[in-house]
Amino acid sequence: MNIQFVVIGLGSMGKRRIRCLQALGEKQIVGIDPREDRRHEVMQSYGVETLADLASLPISTDKQAWIISVPPAAHHFYMNEAVKQCRPFFVEASVVDTGMVELIEGTRALVAAPSATLLFHPAIQQIRALVQSGRLGKISNIVMHSGQYLPDWHTYEQVQDYYVSQRDTGGAREIVPFELTWLTRVFGWPMGVSAQVRKTIDIVGAEAIDDTYNLLLDFSSYSMILTVDVVSRVATRRLLINGEQGQLIWDWNHGVIQLFDASKQAWEEMPYERGQSAEGYNANISEQMYIDEVAAFCQAITANKLFPNTLAEDHRILKILYAAEEASRCGITQRLAV
Repeated sequence: MNIQFVVIGLGSMGKRRIRCLQALGEKQIVGIDPREDRRHEVMQSYGVETLADLASLPISTDKQAWIISVPPAAHHFYMNEAVKQCRPFFVEASVVDTGMVELIEGTRALVAAPSATLLFHPAIQQIRALVQSGRLGKISNIVMHSGQYLPDWHTYEQVQDYYVSQRDTGGAREIVPFELTWLTRVFGWPMGVSAQVRKTIDIVGAEAIDDTYNLLLDFSSYSMILTVDVVSRVATRRLLINGEQGQLIWDWNHGVIQLFDASKQAWEEMPYERGQSAEGYNANISEQMYIDEVAAFCQAITANKLFPNTLAEDHRILKILYAAEEASRCGITQRLAV
């Protein structure tokens, strides 16, 4: 595409984004990271030029796009710098909203693509189509559980050595908006939220964070229970939708969507292709959805196609998270902006 891609942050996600770009045939890639060990690994594994910081990147008038894969608390610094240099950018999933209002305003004429990885998951795409088709009839209630075990995230480093151990960017706190990004695209925006947020077990290095978020989301005519935790010893994503005409069950460990059709009194199984995962990752975490996400960012730059998430929508998602935390602290339901 004759675009230079600058990948800022060469941790697990930065390396993944480099793999995505290379899978898409991109060759003009530069990696940025202050850690020499990470730069060395990226040069050895991917043959990519690396630099210690953004200031070392030669100023160029050529087409350039940034992929911001630093810890969440530093997202705003690089997004602001991208706006100053008029560089289109992709940024990993958010959990803090520092400077978000100003960034939304500053990116009105710029491609700004906040991550929405699970929208590219084949099962979620199928579920979205089934819900929108009306096959379930009027929805009554939804139960969603997303659970992982925090020490399993990065087996090569201690929990206390990276951002998931910090209160503002804790592992469970980060996953709530990660799940809400796709849930709101499938079911719309909730009108209110009540919640219980708490620490339930002792994980070494995670003393400062809440490990379990239980949200009750009000969608006016139906409700959703969303549980997100980092205490599940088996990585879990389970969805149950009860509708007037049927029931849908998805457990990502089984690789199939199950749909009960009340008119036929029968179950239908809908398998999907999970794709290949990278070495060391859960078998359900397919590289393909990340590749498709980066491809969507590229198309937003070159073909004026809309990326399926915006900073404004991202900010709205974070407001649900913050309202849930306030609801838990005060023991009340928080109303949400429609």
